[in-house]
Amino acid sequence: MFPAYDINNPTPAQVDVALAAHGASIVEINDSGRDRWDVNERSPYNRRITGETDMVITGPAAGSEWMKTSYDPTGRRVRGMLNNCGGGITPWGTVLTCEENFNQYFANRAGLSLSDPRTMIHSRYSVGSSVGGLPANRSERGWELFHDRFDLVKEPNEPFRFGWVVEVDPYDPHFVPRKRTALGRVKHEAATSLIADNGRVVVYTGDDERFEYMYKFVSKEKYNPHKRRDNFGLLDEGTLYVAKFNDDGTGRWLPLVFGHGSLMPPNFNSQADVLIKTRFAADAVGGTKMDRPEDIETNSVNGKLYCAMTNNTNRGTGSNPTANAANPRTGNRHGHIIELEENHSDPTALNFTWEIFILCGDPAIQPVSIPAPTLGAEATFFGGFDPGKVSALSSPDNITFDRRGNLWIATDGQPTTFGMNDGIFAVPVQGKERGFVRQFFSGAPGGEVASLHFGHEDHSLFVSIQHPGEPGTGPNSANSSFETPTSGWPDGNTPPRPSVVVVTKKKGKGSPVIGS
Repeated sequence: MFPAYDINNPTPAQVDVALAAHGASIVEINDSGRDRWDVNERSPYNRRITGETDMVITGPAAGSEWMKTSYDPTGRRVRGMLNNCGGGITPWGTVLTCEENFNQYFANRAGLSLSDPRTMIHSRYSVGSSVGGLPANRSERGWELFHDRFDLVKEPNEPFRFGWVVEVDPYDPHFVPRKRTALGRVKHEAATSLIADNGRVVVYTGDDERFEYMYKFVSKEKYNPHKRRDNFGLLDEGTLYVAKFNDDGTGRWLPLVFGHGSLMPPNFNSQADVLIKTRFAADAVGGTKMDRPEDIETNSVNGKLYCAMTNNTNRGTGSNPTANAANPRTGNRHGHIIELEENHSDPTALNFTWEIFILCGDPAIQPVSIPAPTLGAEATFFGGFDPGKVSALSSPDNITFDRRGNLWIATDGQPTTFGMNDGIFAVPVQGKERGFVRQFFSGAPGGEVASLHFGHEDHSLFVSIQHPGEPGTGPNSANSSFETPTSGWPDGNTPPRPSVVVVTKKKGKGSPVIGS
C-alpha cells in the first residue's frame, strides 16, 4: 500500500503524486438506459489536467510584472491549476473551473522582507502562513521541499498565478487551459454565466472565505451564437464588479476599474494591479463583507439569483465586522441563502434588490418570522414557511435548480454543526410551498456533498462526494485515519475515495423526473 503522507517528511514521489492528483478530469459518460450510465474509456475527450499542465494566462493581468517568474519571464504561461472547487458551463459549451484555497501550497512568507509589497498581498490571501506544529518556513503540503516555485523566497510571484477562473474546452483534447484574469483573483467557489438580452456575457462568482465578497463580470463584447470559437475571448475584456448590500433591501454593483474612485496610485497602478489584488480593490470601493459567499446561481424560471453563504462563526466577535441585514446573525455557524433580483431582471444592471430566503439551522430552536440584523447564531427562517415542517440543514455550499425552478442545496459542514452527514435538500422558491425544505440525500461519513448537477430532462442527478472518511466531529469520523478510515466509500474498500453518484428514479409508473 502507498504509505501515508507524512506532513513532516514527505517523499519526492509523494509530492509528485499529489501534484498529479490536483486539477481536474474530463471523462465522457454515456446514458445506457434509465438506471445506468457508463464511462466511455476510449473517448478521445478523456484527459487529465493537473498541477503541472501547461496553461495560458490571459486578460489584463497577463504579462504583468507581478506574473513573471524565473522560469516564465513572460508572465503569460503557468504550470497547472490548484485546489479546483466549483465551476460552471459557458453558453458556448466550455467549462469554467475555479481555483479556491490555493494559499495552502506556498511556504516561507516569513522569509520575505516586510517592506516588500508582496508580503502584504500574500498575507491578505493567507499565502505562505506558518502551520501549527511545523517550522515557520514550511507549508502544510511540503511541496516547496522539492519544487522551488512553491517557496516564496525563491519565487515570490508564483502565488499571483493562482486563484483564477480557468476555462477549458472539453471537446478539444488539445485545448490549452486559460486562466481568465479579467474575472479577478480570489478563492473562487463557482462561476455561473449567462447571456444578457443585449448579448453580453455575465459571470457571477463568490470568494469563499469569511468576510469576503460577491462579484460579477460583464463582458465588453457580445456573444456570437453562430460561431462558437468567436466566444473564446469574451472573458478577457469587460468590467468586474463587487456587490454592495444596503440594509433597506437594495444594493449596487461597484465597478473595479483602475483610475476610478479610490482605485488610483499609489495603491493601484494598473488594471492588472486591481485584478491581482481583487480583495484590496473590493475593500477600497466599499463592497459588503459576506459570510463565505460560495455558489451563486440563476433561476431560469423566475429570473432571480440565489447566493449561498456557507457560514461565519466570526461574525460579530472581537474586532470582526458586526451583523448587518445581508448577514444578520452574530456567530453565524449555519449559513444562509440570499435571493437577489437585478433591476428590470437585467443581469448587466448596476442596481438590485434582495432579501433573505433561508436562515439555515435547526428550525426547532429559534424560528423568526422576519429576518433582521443582530439575530442570534441559532435564529432560523425558511422563506416564511412553517418551521415545524421543514428539515434542518446547515452550511449551504453548492446549489442548482431543476427545470421547475426548485432550489437544490448541497451542504458542507453538517458533521460539525449537527453531528450528521452532509446532504442534499430541495426547496420551492415560490408558491404555497416557498421555503418548504426537505432532505433528499445523505452523503458519506466525513464527506462533503461537493456539487450537484441535473442531467437531461431532470431524469438524473449527478452528485460528487468529496473527502469521504475525513477525520472530524461528525458521525463515526472522530477517530478516522489513513490506516483505519471510518468510511469505505464508495465500494467498502480502503482508502476511501471521492466519487460521483448518479441518482435516478426506480422504473415503473409515474414520471422519471427527479423530485416529482
